[in-house]
Amino acid sequence: MGTSKAIYVCQSCGYTSVKWLGKCPSCNNWNTLIEETQPESQDRYVWGNKPVILSEIKEGEEKRFSTGMPEFDRVLGGGVVEGDVILIGGEPGIGKSTLLLQAAALASQKGKKVLYISGEESVSQIKLRAERLKISSSSLSVLCEVSLERIKKFIEEISPDWIILDSIQTAYKPEINSSAGSVSQIRECASDLIQLTKKGSKALFLIGHVTKEGLIAGPRVLEHMVDAVLYFEGEKTGPFRILKTFKNRFGSTQEIGVFEMTEKGLKEILNPSEIFISHNPSPTPGSAIAPSVEGTRPLLVEIQALVTNSTTMNFARRVITGVDYNRVLLLLAVLEKAKGIPLHKYDLFINVVGGIKIEDTGTDLPVIFAIVSSLKNKPLPAGTLFVGEVGLSGEVRGVSNIKVRIKEAEKLGFKKCILPEVNMSSLSSSKLECIGVSDIISALNKFFPN
Repeated sequence: MGTSKAIYVCQSCGYTSVKWLGKCPSCNNWNTLIEETQPESQDRYVWGNKPVILSEIKEGEEKRFSTGMPEFDRVLGGGVVEGDVILIGGEPGIGKSTLLLQAAALASQKGKKVLYISGEESVSQIKLRAERLKISSSSLSVLCEVSLERIKKFIEEISPDWIILDSIQTAYKPEINSSAGSVSQIRECASDLIQLTKKGSKALFLIGHVTKEGLIAGPRVLEHMVDAVLYFEGEKTGPFRILKTFKNRFGSTQEIGVFEMTEKGLKEILNPSEIFISHNPSPTPGSAIAPSVEGTRPLLVEIQALVTNSTTMNFARRVITGVDYNRVLLLLAVLEKAKGIPLHKYDLFINVVGGIKIEDTGTDLPVIFAIVSSLKNKPLPAGTLFVGEVGLSGEVRGVSNIKVRIKEAEKLGFKKCILPEVNMSSLSSSKLECIGVSDIISALNKFFPN
């Protein structure tokens, strides 16, 4: 028979203490430690396994199951692995529930038994969403429940291959003296479901709420417990959604999936380069096309810049979306030092078309060209793209996967590419006119003499 003990848990960061404290020593927030009662049991985490010699373990083939959505499979590393525990976070209304309901319907059509558990919607509400998405399956069961004990009971009765819980913050264990969504409840409920999943070789999908900072709410240990952590991002006012991987024990963490939110649910974008670049035959000042690589996927994006006279006396404005803010400030300093352009006197606005966020340093050179193009009010030639990392002394450094980038540009009909000189040797033959540059001064002089 288990006993219980009282501890104090910080509701902001999960810090635990045996006594009450006014200020949390971990996150420095006041009055966030709340008393919670936790059960103790000696056999609580017993798996019943025995030590095995590493050399005696037989190699097993990794079994993956397709979700029926190639973009979702790409992010997961090729599909769902048996025993996989996947945590999906994102802002409210971004489409997390829609994504998993569509994936559940496709999996059930392929013979998987799926249990969709919701603690936020009623059965009739889920039915309305399913009708809007044109979903109907005899292998997809829906359960509206928040009690973990009852959830585990139905999982044992139905024995599903896939378990989807929407969301982990709504589940609770009665023996824990705290409300649903607290640090202790999230940790204990997730732990029980993960053990149940691993023992039965099932797949578990957990939807997680996010905080105002954009992080998954609850203890940080939750992200360590699961096998994969995915974030569903995008502007809610726009149609496009990006699914990114931040942790994946069975695949790459660099892949992204691109979706479009429509009236009939999420639609996969198999060739996102076509939607993220402008097809206007008359280029406008301040626009540059950049070939980026996200994981193994080449992606052509349009970077827009607007440089105007500063409207304030003290300091110029810097509004930057889609690329790293600090990296753009670095490029502004390099550009001002190398070319003597007084950019500190101008307001600067930079945007990546489509709401996508780019982390590839190969977009340094196109950002610089977009800024200078807007400053000079001179458009860049149509059919030209730019790629290259820029160093602090103004040198243009090489980038990885240059062949993949060039091949993607060829498919979309581009004619010319400005790239690092060091990458020229790896291009044996190309339909594009490739021009190598070693520094930003020589690169800019090709389009903006003097």
